[in-house]
Amino acid sequence: MSKIKKKQVCIIGSGNWGSAIAKIVGKNAARLPHLEDRVTMYVYEEMINGKKLTEIINETHENVKYLPGHKLPENVVAVPDVTEAAKEADILIFVVPHQFIRTLCATLLGNIKPTAIGLSLIKGFDQREGGGIDLISHIITRTLKIQCAVLMGANLAGEVAEEKFCETTIGCRDSHLAPILRDIIQTDYFRVVVVDDEDAVEICGALKNIVAVGAGFVDGLGLGDNTKAAVIRLGLMEMIKFVDIFYPGSKLSTFFESCGVADLITTCYGGRNRKVAEAHVRTKKSIAILEEEILNGQKLQGPITAEEVNYMLKSRNMEEKFPLFTAIHEICVGLKQPEQLISCLNNHPEHMCRVPLAAEEGIVAASDSSPQ
Repeated sequence: MSKIKKKQVCIIGSGNWGSAIAKIVGKNAARLPHLEDRVTMYVYEEMINGKKLTEIINETHENVKYLPGHKLPENVVAVPDVTEAAKEADILIFVVPHQFIRTLCATLLGNIKPTAIGLSLIKGFDQREGGGIDLISHIITRTLKIQCAVLMGANLAGEVAEEKFCETTIGCRDSHLAPILRDIIQTDYFRVVVVDDEDAVEICGALKNIVAVGAGFVDGLGLGDNTKAAVIRLGLMEMIKFVDIFYPGSKLSTFFESCGVADLITTCYGGRNRKVAEAHVRTKKSIAILEEEILNGQKLQGPITAEEVNYMLKSRNMEEKFPLFTAIHEICVGLKQPEQLISCLNNHPEHMCRVPLAAEEGIVAASDSSPQ
C-alpha cells in the first residue's frame, strides 16, 4: 500500500496576523500526520538593529517587529523569497495587505504547484477597471489557477497570539477541501465554523473595516457608545445591502457568523482602523501620517477599502444608497469633517417608520371615533 504524501503548508505574509496564524499552523503541522512538519513563512526582509528579520525569526523563533513577546513554533521557517517559500507548498495561506496581492500573484505565477490550494485571510478589495471591485480570493484563483477559500472572523491578532478563546469562519464551497483547511487552523481556543458562502464571508471581512473607521470617528468626537452602536447597526445594514445588490444569492445567516456581526463589533471596539480614525479626529493629523506613527509598519485597510467601494458606487450612481460608507470615505479624504458624520446618521434612510401608520391601514384613530 502506497504511503500517503504529506501536505506542505506555506504562510505568505508575516505581519501580526500572519505571525499569529503561523503560531497555530506550526503547532498543528507538528501534530497532524497528514501535514509536513516544516512550515515556511514568507517574510518581507527588513533590517532590525542591523540584523535581517528572517535571521532573527529563525534564531529566536519570535517576530520581534510585528508580534513581539510571542514564540513561534520551531518548525516555522522564515524565508525572504516568496517563490522559494511557496514552491513546494500544497496549501498556501495568504495573509498580506490586500493592495499587494496582484504583484504577489504575478510573482508566484508559474512558481507553485498546479495542484496547490489557497486560503485567503486578506480583508479588502481591489479596484477593477470600469468602476467595479475584485474579491481577493477571485484574483488569486484567476491569476494562479488554483482553488482559494477564505477565512474571516472576530480575530484580533494579539488576542489570538495570547490564545484567548475566539471563533472564526471559513468560507469554502468544496466539501472535500473544507475539513482539511479546518484542521490546519482549528485549536481548542480558535474554533472554526465552515460555511459554503465564500463571497459573503470575504465581503464581510472587507466592509467591516469601513464601519470601524466610522466608529473611530465617533470615539474621537467623544460621542459615546450609543452613537457607536448606531454606526455599527447602520453599517451592518449597508453591508447586507451591498452583498444583496452586488453578490445576490448569499445567505443572511452568514452575517451572524463570526465573519459578520462578531467581527464588526470587535473591530469597531478594538481594531487598528478604529484606533487610527480616533487619533485622526483628536490630533487633526492625516490618516497617512498616523498610519506611519501608530502602526509600526502595518497597513491600514479601512480608508483604502472605503475608497475602492466608493469608486464602485460612484461609477454606478449609487452613493446615496450607501450614505454611511460614502460619508466615511469623504471624511477620510477630507471632503467632509468628522462632525458631519452625525448628519449622515440622522438622515440615514434606515431611519424610517417600519410599522404602517394607522391611517395607511384604514384604521381610524380612537380619538377620531370617540363621541364628541
